[in-house]
Amino acid sequence: MKIFNFIPSVKPDTPLLDRIQFPADVRAMQLSELPALCDQLREFLLYSVGQSGGHFGAGLGVVELTVALHFVYDTPNDRLVWDVGHQAYPHKILTGRRERMTSIRHKGGLAAFPTRSESEYDTFGVGHSSTSIGAALGMAIGSSLVNTPRKVAAIIGDGALTAGMAFEALNHAGDKQTDMLVVLNDNDMSISENVGGLQKTMARVFSSRTYAHMREGSKKVLGTIPPVWELARRAEEHMKGMVTPGTLFEELGFNYVGPIDGHDVIGLVKVLRNLRDFSGPQFLHIATTKGKGFLPAEGEPIKYHAISKIESQVDAKPTSTAPKYSNIFGQWLVDQATIDSKLVGITPAMKEGSDLNAFATAFPDRYFDVGIAEQHAVTLAAGMACEGLKPVVAIYSTFLQRAYDQLIHDVALQHLDVLFAIDRAGLVGEDGPTHAGSFDYSFLRCIPNMIIMAPRDENECRMMLSTGYAFEGPAAVRYPRGSGTGAAVQATLDTLPIGKGEILQKGTRAAILAYGSMVEICRPVATAMDLTLIDMKFIKPLDEALVLEMAATHRLLVTVEENAIAGGAGSAVAEYLAEQQQTVDLVHLGLPDAFLDHASPKEMLSSVGLDAAGIQHSIAARLG
Repeated sequence: MKIFNFIPSVKPDTPLLDRIQFPADVRAMQLSELPALCDQLREFLLYSVGQSGGHFGAGLGVVELTVALHFVYDTPNDRLVWDVGHQAYPHKILTGRRERMTSIRHKGGLAAFPTRSESEYDTFGVGHSSTSIGAALGMAIGSSLVNTPRKVAAIIGDGALTAGMAFEALNHAGDKQTDMLVVLNDNDMSISENVGGLQKTMARVFSSRTYAHMREGSKKVLGTIPPVWELARRAEEHMKGMVTPGTLFEELGFNYVGPIDGHDVIGLVKVLRNLRDFSGPQFLHIATTKGKGFLPAEGEPIKYHAISKIESQVDAKPTSTAPKYSNIFGQWLVDQATIDSKLVGITPAMKEGSDLNAFATAFPDRYFDVGIAEQHAVTLAAGMACEGLKPVVAIYSTFLQRAYDQLIHDVALQHLDVLFAIDRAGLVGEDGPTHAGSFDYSFLRCIPNMIIMAPRDENECRMMLSTGYAFEGPAAVRYPRGSGTGAAVQATLDTLPIGKGEILQKGTRAAILAYGSMVEICRPVATAMDLTLIDMKFIKPLDEALVLEMAATHRLLVTVEENAIAGGAGSAVAEYLAEQQQTVDLVHLGLPDAFLDHASPKEMLSSVGLDAAGIQHSIAARLG
């Protein structure tokens, strides 16, 4: 295997890869050519991600697996279902999109994740984790019911396997005994020890036709003597359990094979060929290294999970020194925990993204990373709250969607004291619609017992976190990705009066009722047009008195939010005015009833009229 120490800035020479337009071209190659193809694919991946930015380490770790899968399986007739999609860049390169890879995550370019509308080789759209096994099982069952002969394989990482829905799908697949393959890409060695000669030998044995025939033959013979067959079956499982970590998967009904070296492309091909023709559910466990082949990424896999575009010194933009909203949260969490021993912090595998590093170091006994298990994170918090603790759940807006029932049933219904620090709210840009926090105003404000806040700047974010923490019941603070306005942040833990907005500027004709990130975008519009500007602060409870005051003194109210208009903060204003039988001209500005394709956050806001120019245009059009 070729090892790289830097990201090439010039497109590398890749004669073997240049022969590949689609996977059929991979299958036309000689087995002996595949290692060199992997080297060239890895080098091109380094170059293309360096040009575009994007997910990095996971793709480098599955180069050999991707080549082997497309070499063995008749894609796209056979289905490959990638989990999450961070690791799907090599798959995109081999499936007709090589020349467009430098456009990935840019407006009009390739999506960051597998997308059904982008390619027939992308069999299932992903962005959230742990969906691959369930989707693959559905495809396998569906193909069987319509008599379409095809093979189906799901590729899932060891992190994604921590989610309950992955095990729900495994349990169902084992029960149905459907023909399918699950490949566990274990890049953290969290399930097994390092791969050794014994495990390789056992993997070859368990995947061989001889073993399969012997196993099936023994079933037929010993099946006539139930007690003996049961003894033999258990003996086989316990033998596997002594040399492999596969007993759990065997108990779920899978034939477990592995762990094997996920960077030995020829070995992978041989095992995949055997498993492809087996009947029933198969489970292949491979051991890989995240960032494989690029030494800096191998040494720091978290840092190189994704990278920014490598820009020249001339084009490089100055780096903002303002703290990110996640940094504001991380510092607040440490400060609040220092004075309150009841505080506990919970995250579903987002320690770095939510900036819980300092808290985890300072308070290791009060820090809980539950893995990719959002539902469990929320119910765990509910249980802790029952015992008098003060749980803070740090979670992305898009991932809170996965725990909606737990939010209602386990927390709000029981009026438990849990604070939700909701990061990445609103449009997140290059990751596209799977990661956008477009709906949290709408799905949160209909839940009884909750208070919901959105800060206009960093200092207000800190105050809202303190406010939500002090509130006795479920509370949510939703804040955007990235840096704020550069506002000075006070060191104290002051709170805000609940349900009260703030008049930032008084004007005539129209009043802008702005929420969260939209407040500062609206400020120059209000100044230019001599309009009243309100920082509403609270989505729930609504500052009803302030809304009535604005309706009585202005001919037009304009609500502006970085959330879906349907059911959002503006809807709350309209519902209240209707209830009070108040008639006033209303304009609701927010996200349209559509999923927005990836682009930069600024481009996305502009495309839906939520930049200053778009907001001013909408207000001017209504005022005539």
